[in-house]
Amino acid sequence: MSRVITAFRASPDRGRGLARDMRVRWALEELGLDYAVCLVDFAELRAPAHLARNPFGQIPTLEDDGLVLFESGAIVLHLAQSAKGLLPDQPHPRARAINWMFAALNTLEPPILELESALLGESDKAWTAERRPLIEQRIDQRFAALSTRLGAAPWIDGAFSVGDLMLVSVLIRARGPGILDRHPVLRDYVARAEGRPAYQRAFAAQRAVYLASRG
Repeated sequence: MSRVITAFRASPDRGRGLARDMRVRWALEELGLDYAVCLVDFAELRAPAHLARNPFGQIPTLEDDGLVLFESGAIVLHLAQSAKGLLPDQPHPRARAINWMFAALNTLEPPILELESALLGESDKAWTAERRPLIEQRIDQRFAALSTRLGAAPWIDGAFSVGDLMLVSVLIRARGPGILDRHPVLRDYVARAEGRPAYQRAFAAQRAVYLASRG
């Protein structure tokens, strides 16, 4: 198998589909591409073999016919450009799909990650109680803008694309704190995406790894 991704052997997301290899698995399933998975634990993330794939010691990575990539966005974009199914053929719709990928990673995800850090890593700090509403306000503002743009459409710009895949992968992370439910348009958008057979296959594969790690 020439196409190999890395994923956690025991993911801290507890099988909820939040680890970033899920985005890559989903793209591979949507495109019908075969792949193998190299499972790593936290010690192996700092080992020379993995640092050669990702100098920051993170997952996922992709090895594809001699090419080694890290960063989930770069990997998903590479895959989408390698096979038909996630990028429109016409230049303008194709550029817009990629635009929404960057919006997901650069506009929507940062405040969500900031909230996760506050809740998981800084919950004992005095400033967290004051900081949380400010972070949530930023998330709500961006979610409201995305809801307005999406409106009653099933997908963000015509047919399902890599833009939708990345947007949904980011939005799912706001489900735990309850923010996603405050935005029904986006909640339903996520539900539609989760109903796609490719998503279901990717989720089942990732969750199976988590369940196996529990013995």
